Amino acid sequence: MTTLAPAPWFQRLLNRIERIGNALPHPASLFVILSLLVVLASWLCHLLGVSVQNPVTHKVIAVTNLLSVEGLQRIILGLLPNFINFAALGSVLVCLLGLSIAEHSGLLSAVLRLIVHATPRRLLTWIVVFSGAMSHTAGDIGYVLLLPMSAALFLTVGRHPLAGIAAAFAGVSGGFAANLLISPTDVIIAGLTQEAARIINPAYTVTPMANYFFLGASVFLITAVASIVTERIVEPRLGRYQGKVPPEPLVPLSPAEHRGLRWAGAGLLLLVVFVLAGLLPQGGFLQDPAKPGFIGSYFVKGLVFFIFLVGLVPGLAYGIAAGTIRSDRAIYEGMQKNMEVVAGYLVVIFFISQFVNLFNWTNLGVVLAVNGADVLRSLHLGPVPLLIGLVLLTSSIDLMIGSAAGKWAILAPVFVPMFMLLGYSPELTQAAYRVGDSCTNIITPLMSNFALVLMFVQRYEPRAGIGTMTATMLPYTLSFLLSWSLLLVTWVLLGWPVGPGAPLFLSIP
Repeated sequence: MTTLAPAPWFQRLLNRIERIGNALPHPASLFVILSLLVVLASWLCHLLGVSVQNPVTHKVIAVTNLLSVEGLQRIILGLLPNFINFAALGSVLVCLLGLSIAEHSGLLSAVLRLIVHATPRRLLTWIVVFSGAMSHTAGDIGYVLLLPMSAALFLTVGRHPLAGIAAAFAGVSGGFAANLLISPTDVIIAGLTQEAARIINPAYTVTPMANYFFLGASVFLITAVASIVTERIVEPRLGRYQGKVPPEPLVPLSPAEHRGLRWAGAGLLLLVVFVLAGLLPQGGFLQDPAKPGFIGSYFVKGLVFFIFLVGLVPGLAYGIAAGTIRSDRAIYEGMQKNMEVVAGYLVVIFFISQFVNLFNWTNLGVVLAVNGADVLRSLHLGPVPLLIGLVLLTSSIDLMIGSAAGKWAILAPVFVPMFMLLGYSPELTQAAYRVGDSCTNIITPLMSNFALVLMFVQRYEPRAGIGTMTATMLPYTLSFLLSWSLLLVTWVLLGWPVGPGAPLFLSIP
């Protein structure tokens, strides 16, 4: 592994960001403060009559005043549903329950040692980042499985576990749009782009593969850039791990562990056969007759269920065969042990969920997004600068609004028609949006899985806070913004299509 210490000025900048960030209140307190500021901002903006026109419906959207009787009533009634309906809560908890069996039985430990023995160490970072970028089709599995496994892998080979988390996080979240497989997000985004394109051309069609060529190539860019940043900037800055978590001992697998792995493999194979039997036949039991195909299947809709089984079934098979699970009591003890670790995550998520819902109720996010789009449009930039402007605008809004579909529902009706009138295709505009929607995910506390990532970090560095995460991930964000934007511009200049049947340019009548 080649390392190169960061430039002294950049090292000082990151250290200062870390100190400032960690000097902030506890993340839970921070979101309490932000919630109060949102309530006050909603009152002030309502008083000033701040509003925008929805670019789709042309309906005027005003800021909702939460510092009112109706607002107070909404806050009171929303406290519980805000928390229990928060998107990241239930899925993460259920997935961790299943994966806790795999961990408690010793399966993950055995798999880690097997990977370490089989993987050339110089390729470890690249494999971790690539796996992260490819995990998007499987929803949150990259967060709940790959991040903790990457930390353990790095620690096992004598590297800093936070560097493992950073590399995986960069691939999973910083490279969110990059993928060689079609994900549900591709379907949703394409639908929004198509509706916006039909403002100009009522017959225009945008498919889920609209950006496949560009985003597929982006996987390799993200893998290379994130791996270099990890090994030459992030890891040298972190230094040698001095924490109390011991690495997995690199001892050969015992006969019992080999037997357990064979049983676990058989259990996983049975799950795969079960899924394929439900997906492949026409009218299979995992197919939705109303939405035939993989994306609309019950496998995709119920992915949390299958991630739970991926931890539970192989974990049980391994534990029974290897002799590490001898009674049902051991199963529930393993689940309970992991839930104790999740306590801090639940506390932070409670306050994050309140802030996110308050922010959405006020319509402040919509106002900011529409006004930002109007400013960018008023600058009368050329097409390529306008593409870069869209990337930067999206990245800025992403710091406040995490939902990829939510942002695009606001921005697509503005930018897709604008670019079409300039002669640029909706697919190209969508590609620029997907770049901007990814790069800043890893530095904003408003990202839905932020609390989960912080929980994994604090396993190894209990004093780590927002500053630690921001300073660690900022080099990835800056590198992604620069390199991915350059790839986009190069793609346009070379005239390559961004996807099958998706040209860059349109004929202007």
